[in-house]
Amino acid sequence: MTSPDAVSWPEDAVEVGRILDAWGIKGGFKVQPFSADPQALFSSRRWYLKPADALPGKGAAAVRAAKPAPLPPLLKITSAKEHGEVVVATAQDVADRTAAESLKGARVFISRQSFPTADPDEFYWVDLIGLSVFNRDGALLGTVTDLLETGAHCVLRVRRPDAAADATPDEAERLIPFVNAYVDEVDLPGKRLLVDWGLDY
Repeated sequence: MTSPDAVSWPEDAVEVGRILDAWGIKGGFKVQPFSADPQALFSSRRWYLKPADALPGKGAAAVRAAKPAPLPPLLKITSAKEHGEVVVATAQDVADRTAAESLKGARVFISRQSFPTADPDEFYWVDLIGLSVFNRDGALLGTVTDLLETGAHCVLRVRRPDAAADATPDEAERLIPFVNAYVDEVDLPGKRLLVDWGLDY
């Protein structure tokens, strides 16, 4: 597999999924995408990997005791396709089930630059996080920290500028639906959002 010294980690790397387990006996593996539309996974043949912080259902001691094989920092993908709610992929140097199993839990990153171009009225979540949110009166409502997928539409999680460090989410956040009825403008170069939303909402 690729030597860590030979890999240049992209400055714009974005986490797009996690490897769940091996798939079949010929080195395939399953990936859980972090988006309902996994196009970002299909847009690049270079997937960068980092180990999971901890494997689900196991304590840190159990993870250390297992001494997993070193994780390759880069996978050169040879195929990737949707299979239900997961993506099934194969890669160079992952030749069998044992090699694929050693990837279990790995976090998958790709370069933001390789994402497919979004439509004019579409935006990647990663591009919205960190934007300053202002209302029509010019008042700062806060900063986008995350988005929630509700099924019907996405909701912006906006941290209030005056929120205390130890404030609960209810105290610290505004939830603003990311729909045309409330979002007037998304200015990515200017790192700001303009919304129709009151300070007292």
